[in-house]
Amino acid sequence: MQRLNSFRNSQNFAIKSFFSFFSSVSKTPNTNSIFLNYLIETVNIPKSRALVISNQFSRIKTLEKPQTVCHFLHSVGFSDTHIQLAVYTKPTILFADINKTLKPKIGYFQQLGLVGSDLGKFISKYPNVLTASLERKLIPCVEILKKILAEDSNNEDLIRVIRRMSWDLVVMDPDKSGLLRNIEYLKSCGIVGSQLSMLLVRLPRLFCFNDLKLRQLVLRVLDMGFTTDSRMFVHGLDALCGLSEKTFDRKLDLFRSYGFSKEECIEMIRTAPKLLSASEERLKSGLDFFLKKIEFGKAVLVRRPCCMMYSIENRVIPRYRVFQIVMARRMLKKDWSFPSVLVLSEENFLNKYVLSFGDDAEELLLAYKGHQLGSSS
Repeated sequence: MQRLNSFRNSQNFAIKSFFSFFSSVSKTPNTNSIFLNYLIETVNIPKSRALVISNQFSRIKTLEKPQTVCHFLHSVGFSDTHIQLAVYTKPTILFADINKTLKPKIGYFQQLGLVGSDLGKFISKYPNVLTASLERKLIPCVEILKKILAEDSNNEDLIRVIRRMSWDLVVMDPDKSGLLRNIEYLKSCGIVGSQLSMLLVRLPRLFCFNDLKLRQLVLRVLDMGFTTDSRMFVHGLDALCGLSEKTFDRKLDLFRSYGFSKEECIEMIRTAPKLLSASEERLKSGLDFFLKKIEFGKAVLVRRPCCMMYSIENRVIPRYRVFQIVMARRMLKKDWSFPSVLVLSEENFLNKYVLSFGDDAEELLLAYKGHQLGSSS
């Protein structure tokens, strides 16, 4: 009996010790309260995210390093928001060596021409560039871009590409990111020289696509009748790049609901690929106006699909009012088609169809600007 009581006592003691241990652990704060408060109150990190970050750096006893880093980032043009976004994604930058890590990389981008708030916006979007190797990753990647943009003497296009490129993929490695492979593949498709540089400026993210995605995109463009030796091939890539097949089919169905055949739809898209970038609402407004309001034949839009890319309210209708007056009064020696009027620049349109008609200029200008006067009254 004594042995049994002894066993029970020892068992009770073990159980109490077990729960006492976990109770003490649960009461022990895992977070660094000093650093946590700094993240929330100074860097403006949301509490839920700040808790996660402070747990990662629970042994930090002083705020000297984070404060010094933030002061440095402010000194090169970063706003509080830029720092907040960068730290939210990459908190380790708060403990980076300023002289060995931050200054060389930031200095490199500054030398390229990315400075001030533009630099801050770039780093806040892609903070991983501050922890990537300058010599092994960043410089090799930028040099690849420079070779494509050989005519970019003032680095304007280079900066535009850098700001829009998917650096989270690139900083892995120029080779592993697919950058070099994609360049070689596009060259094999006949996209070289100015075509390649134009595509890079327009669609830098395309150069970081995985192999399969890029090849599927090229096949979609080829299936629409674009050829690799045509300058329109790049525009086709641009138009289809961010367009899902579902959205493409929906826009095709919209055209076909107005009586266009599939072949006519494809021909319009080949002529003006940017049609695919227009919203369905804008396309419908254009189709309604041209086919129903002024009763254009479908063949006119097939030949001049760019007409549907202009604002109906701000360009098409005002110019049509002027065009009607000029044609009705035979104020021109030869007839002009309305599509040719639409493509004129603002200055050329005013000079040819408004200001050149002396006594009638005021009436024509009123007809042209009437929609603006009405909206401002």
